[in-house]
Amino acid sequence: MPTYRVMAAAGLLSAEQKQRIAQGITQVHHRVTGAQAFFAQVIFTEVPAGDHFVGGAPLRGDHLFVHGHIRAGRTPERRRQLLQELVAEVASAGAIAPNRVWAYLAELPPGQMAEYGHVLPEPGEESTWLAGLPAADRELMERCSL
Repeated sequence: MPTYRVMAAAGLLSAEQKQRIAQGITQVHHRVTGAQAFFAQVIFTEVPAGDHFVGGAPLRGDHLFVHGHIRAGRTPERRRQLLQELVAEVASAGAIAPNRVWAYLAELPPGQMAEYGHVLPEPGEESTWLAGLPAADRELMERCSL
């Protein structure tokens, strides 16, 4: 259900750091929201030198940008907790200072999202939704889980 895009300068992150960041984002999202881990996806984009500007000038320094698309329906307090924990986890896993992490959440109504071929449920309705899916689809989802 959540899709997180992590953008960084080309060559900034090692494969091991990317793995740790992806696992950390997945765990934070699961812990804070209660959503099943098998829905979390993390996609990395490397930005070539000279292709990222802040304030009209080329980006300097090591920064990580995290853009998360999540289902709407969580409280402002829960979203704030999610952001705070994401920043801390990404900074730790990426071995950079927290003030070098930029994080954004965009909410989408569940009825405007489909994953694994099925329109998503409202937050809190996951168990009922999962139980109503074909067994083969549930098994596919669960195989992707951590």
